[in-house]
Amino acid sequence: MNSRYYVLIMAGGLGTRLWPHSRVERPKQFQDILGIGETLLQTTVKRFHNICPLENIYVVTNQVYGSLVREQLPLFSQEQILLEPFMRNTAPCIAYGGFKIAQKDPGAVILVAPSDHVILYQEAFEQAALTALQAADQYQAIITLGITPTRPDTGYGYINMEEKLLTEGVYKVRTFTEKPNAELAQAFLDSGDYLWNAGIFIWHVQTLINAFYNHLPEMHEVFEIIAPKFYTPEEPHAVHWAYERCRNISIDYGVMEHANNVYVVPCNLGWSDLGTWKSFYEHLPHDNHGNVLIGNVLTYQTFNTLVNSSSPTRLVVTHGLNNYIVVEHDNVLLICHKDHEQEIKQILEDVRKKKGAEFL
Repeated sequence: MNSRYYVLIMAGGLGTRLWPHSRVERPKQFQDILGIGETLLQTTVKRFHNICPLENIYVVTNQVYGSLVREQLPLFSQEQILLEPFMRNTAPCIAYGGFKIAQKDPGAVILVAPSDHVILYQEAFEQAALTALQAADQYQAIITLGITPTRPDTGYGYINMEEKLLTEGVYKVRTFTEKPNAELAQAFLDSGDYLWNAGIFIWHVQTLINAFYNHLPEMHEVFEIIAPKFYTPEEPHAVHWAYERCRNISIDYGVMEHANNVYVVPCNLGWSDLGTWKSFYEHLPHDNHGNVLIGNVLTYQTFNTLVNSSSPTRLVVTHGLNNYIVVEHDNVLLICHKDHEQEIKQILEDVRKKKGAEFL
């Protein structure tokens, strides 16, 4: 275990595409959504126990979720929980974490990961992560983990890799493509040159800082100004000042699509981002009719359908459904055809305007 290895876990998202299970007050990363006895955040932290010391794992989340993080990760110090004053997407989140870790350890090598992904093959993950960390430490390169695709999924970003090697198992990235249409996704799968973008990034902290300097200079400037305030009582006020001056932009659009030193480690991890009910459905075991049934459920003439009921006292019965998503949670029942699940975000906006915050 290398003491210069750090992990930055992003845990500030709302998980709106998993509504109504994922709610504003308790998004999916803070729930035991798989029914395994621990939340997605807790599972994510456990994933890195063989990668770096526990004190080198940092969590970035919105300040309204600070108490949830402290409750679920009681061994974490206050310094390890980074609180964002408001949402600004992944680029400011990573800048905050990167600049703060740099203040503690200028030689750090950082793995940035989402808090809400599932990885079934732990040993394969550790091997891929260590390959990436070692390469990022040795070379001035940004490394990603690319997942071998198993289907033409339109809900994931894709990485086009070249044959050129940085070192053993690490390939040059040619392009990133965000969520292609079905025809293009099939072409990517058929070519064999594309990987799913897992949203996991590995870099030496100085490479991270240089990437912001080159591609998001205004963001680099504000975090460089406040860096001396980290690990002091002035940190929250300084971070608020910085976030007011940061634009809302993802690390993919802000850095990855422009950098020419991006490489990828192809791997098969049993990975799912659990970003949608369709990916949730595909991840879990199916019955003889292709259904995934969670909770107190009875089905008749129902096929290829996800039924997820969180109420122990309510019986959910379906008849004549094929290829549907049925989710009952708290005060909301969602019934949606799987082919239209990408519209859930718009549905949520309509709920916000027409029905009120109590259903969010």
